[in-house]
Amino acid sequence: MISREKHDRMANAIRFLSMDAVEKANSGHPGLPMGAADIATVLYTRFMTHDPKNPHWPDRDRFVLSAGHGSMLLYSVLYLSGYEDLTLEQIKNFRQLGSKTAGHPEWGHAAGIETTTGPLGQGLANAVGMALAERLMNARFGDALVDHHTYVLAGDGCLMEGISQEAISLAGHLKLNKLIVIWDDNSISIDGAVSLADSTNQQKRFEASGWATTRIDGHDPEAIAAAIEKARTSDKPTLIAAKTTIGFGAPHKAGTNKVHGSPLGAEEIAATRKALNWDSPPFVVPSDILDDWRLAGLRSAKERKAWEKRLAEAPADLRGEFERRIAGELPGDFEAGMAAYKQKLAADKPKVATRKSSEMALEIVNGVIPETIGGSADLTGSNNTKTSQTKNVTPTDYSGRYIHWGIREHGMAAAMNGMTLHGGVIPYGGTFLTFSDYARPAMRLASLMGIRTIFVMTHDSIGLGEDGPTHQPVEHLAALRAIPNHFVFRPADAMETAECWELALASVKTPSTLALTRQNLPAVRTEFSEDNLCALGAYELATASDEAEVTIYATGSEVEIALAARTQLEKAGHPTRVISVPCFELFEQQSAEYRNAILGGASIKIAIEAGIRQGWDAFIGAEGIFVGMAGFGASAPIEKLYPHFGITAEATVKAALKRLGKKG
Repeated sequence: MISREKHDRMANAIRFLSMDAVEKANSGHPGLPMGAADIATVLYTRFMTHDPKNPHWPDRDRFVLSAGHGSMLLYSVLYLSGYEDLTLEQIKNFRQLGSKTAGHPEWGHAAGIETTTGPLGQGLANAVGMALAERLMNARFGDALVDHHTYVLAGDGCLMEGISQEAISLAGHLKLNKLIVIWDDNSISIDGAVSLADSTNQQKRFEASGWATTRIDGHDPEAIAAAIEKARTSDKPTLIAAKTTIGFGAPHKAGTNKVHGSPLGAEEIAATRKALNWDSPPFVVPSDILDDWRLAGLRSAKERKAWEKRLAEAPADLRGEFERRIAGELPGDFEAGMAAYKQKLAADKPKVATRKSSEMALEIVNGVIPETIGGSADLTGSNNTKTSQTKNVTPTDYSGRYIHWGIREHGMAAAMNGMTLHGGVIPYGGTFLTFSDYARPAMRLASLMGIRTIFVMTHDSIGLGEDGPTHQPVEHLAALRAIPNHFVFRPADAMETAECWELALASVKTPSTLALTRQNLPAVRTEFSEDNLCALGAYELATASDEAEVTIYATGSEVEIALAARTQLEKAGHPTRVISVPCFELFEQQSAEYRNAILGGASIKIAIEAGIRQGWDAFIGAEGIFVGMAGFGASAPIEKLYPHFGITAEATVKAALKRLGKKG
């Protein structure tokens, strides 16, 4: 056991590194690191199973700083523990361009940062996904290889965000008992006292959601340790409500919002040094305290070596499967399986909705890739995300591969990110495209982190019909395409859908959204191609009979309209080509030569998509013709809606002929 005096000095190392870094940057949040330093010290020196020398050890405990504004807490602990990425120089360069110590923790910048946090509540939901992935992997590989905890430090803001309820109710339902959330209960937010805006009894809320809870003094190391010890034996996830003082140790600003998001100032830092008996100058940690931290960082090395021995002694097939999945590599027979499936599609030419095409592709995918984990936000029958291989994950059986997320789109998306970050599983989850609005913050973070999370968004246009404009997405394709590093796939038939799934699964550093139809679509790709044409982003689906006068670009359900318009224009003596554009983002990655060839030199360029025009001028130019939506949809059968909004072959031909100076 660490003496109280030693604990206090180790915790103060966090406090002073944090306040000094914020002061030097003249920017940041010193209050949380100062207030939660005791919690972090107990957690990392007594409980966290991790190894700074092997930071990506698969069976390590995960720590998520959901209150990401307190990033200096995490950076200080990682430096003190001996993580090589986090040097003292990085601490000094807090919040500076090119440093690993960004304003909020960013996954991939340094080992020990398990996820990108900052948007409050996201980290808590990520952690639910991590804890779920741990149980799923444990069910497959056993305690010998997968048996670890997920710890979260959450603030008042995390618990106020709506995503927190989605996340905790799911975790409680699934009995994710290896998830331990420590609430930094300091009663302060940016505006002032939390009581200005909230009076929720958080313990009762968590208890009502199926959690164990306990309340402690967050500055009492033995109380902290006892609470964590108890939580580790619970059969439920646990909330530890740790009462803390924000900015602990600052004589004039502690316990106020003045210490939340601003540097303390030289005068207050000097007073704090005196109050906490810290004589060292800025960024200097006494050698005995640094040694104590570094020694604590090595405490799990034996466990890690024992784990490596167990992995080495595991049956070769089990070990190989585990290592492949952790590496994020797809099985060797995946490409051959998809090629055989594409040959079948070329022969069968199915006329089905692309949501059904997706289910058909997933039947192949899930048969070959055992780590895919499907799910839906209470729309399984509509999203078509369940296949014969994916039995339900339940609170008593984690061996399944399908998660009923409930009506929790935001929580689902964020938890899927956590599953991806944990490793060993590839999650995909479904809802309606219009409800991507509910999931978007997590989708954006998936793109920012550069991780393989797959979002299945069905009912992708006015083509869903009678449910009307509340459910008919019009701006959503453009909005999702606006997110950097995000593949938005809108396939036109079963062949393209299969290819888009192949691309999404192979895309390790870019998340994907598949936008899929409710209505049936004919096969427009009827010939087998070994090449994945969708990988080009846009490709010529139908050539012109002569030098093209008209080029029509289209996606998804509107490709058949483009082909019908081409037939009419060719009949009228106007050579017309059709370009299918399943993915804007992949097209932008092609060579200038290829892009110019696809864009071509036709005098008339037309884009057809049952969404808004935004983004299409890159293909058709400002003077191009757009056949699509200019406002919201309407409630009516699909057969009425497309003519009503002028999204037809006839309307396309009429617009082309008018521009050509001909009468239709």
